Amino acid sequence: MRDVEDPSEPAVGVHALPSPYLLFLGDVTEPGFAKTALGLRDWAGDRCIGEHALPAATVSTGLPRLTPAEAAARGARAMVIGVANQGGVIPPAWVPELLAAIEAGMDLVAGMHRRLRDLAPLREAAARAGVRLHDLRVPPADLPVATGRKRSGRRLLTVGTDCALGKKYTALAIARGLGARGVDATFRASGQTGIMIAGRGIAIDAVVADFAAGAAELLSPDAAPDHLDVIEGQGSLFHPAYAAVSLALLHGSQPDRFVVCHEPGRSHILGVPGYAVPPIEAVIEQTVAAGRLTNPDIRCAGISLNTGRLDAAAAAQVIAETEARLGLPAADPIRGGDAFDRLLDACQG
Repeated sequence: MRDVEDPSEPAVGVHALPSPYLLFLGDVTEPGFAKTALGLRDWAGDRCIGEHALPAATVSTGLPRLTPAEAAARGARAMVIGVANQGGVIPPAWVPELLAAIEAGMDLVAGMHRRLRDLAPLREAAARAGVRLHDLRVPPADLPVATGRKRSGRRLLTVGTDCALGKKYTALAIARGLGARGVDATFRASGQTGIMIAGRGIAIDAVVADFAAGAAELLSPDAAPDHLDVIEGQGSLFHPAYAAVSLALLHGSQPDRFVVCHEPGRSHILGVPGYAVPPIEAVIEQTVAAGRLTNPDIRCAGISLNTGRLDAAAAAQVIAETEARLGLPAADPIRGGDAFDRLLDACQG
């Protein structure tokens, strides 16, 4: 048991999150809804000790499958809810597993809209065990209304044809790739998984609508003229549920460049079968039209393709075809190679 001031209150800063983590996958069956767990595995793997899931779950990170007690015995200090489901809910079926983690002496970490501390069984169990409940979707107090003032420094935003298809991975890869070239670039997290990876950021989709663009302005403040903020995008301007957060992030970020993220072969908006995924060309046109409100010089730097479901030959073909069709650099940042170097050139320029 650890000495804490008030285990029922959320963590003040994600930089203080205890690790290693046990990643909780709940009962998820769609990989897109497990993006938190998969993102932590890929970008903070040294802090992940294993995974835990209900029997109904069909998605896996590939990490050792452990019970909370087994994970705690191996040194895990927190169980992270690795699911980003629609509405950010915590189903009743998860609660016994969350309680088991608390009873094993681990903190709980979540980026859900439903806060851990609002569930009495968890709050009371945490108080008894002396562990903490960390709710990351808690925006800073006293957020300002956006001003639209032009800020110093340079900015790049990742946008998408849909949600959960690689905007975070793309922003992380671009920031890392440019950093390796000696560019002064910073990844700016706008979602719960990115915050867990970066150690700071603002969960834009948890901000009251009137202040969302203002929060995006705070996310990428004035900087040196040659500094580049690479901002993690959210949702899609074409998503019937999440377009509002995408628009607020676009206006508040004032990006000079944007990269469109797309998954070849995805036919409909995730979780909304009645809506088709828009063509990349439509996303470029819509992003430029909306983005000009706060940055008249906005333009598309290139395309990021999530080819994880394709073999190497098919991936190379779709990357080449996309680049030829649009006249813009296209690449899968995870595959890297010459195509990604060309995308980095466009982002750097």
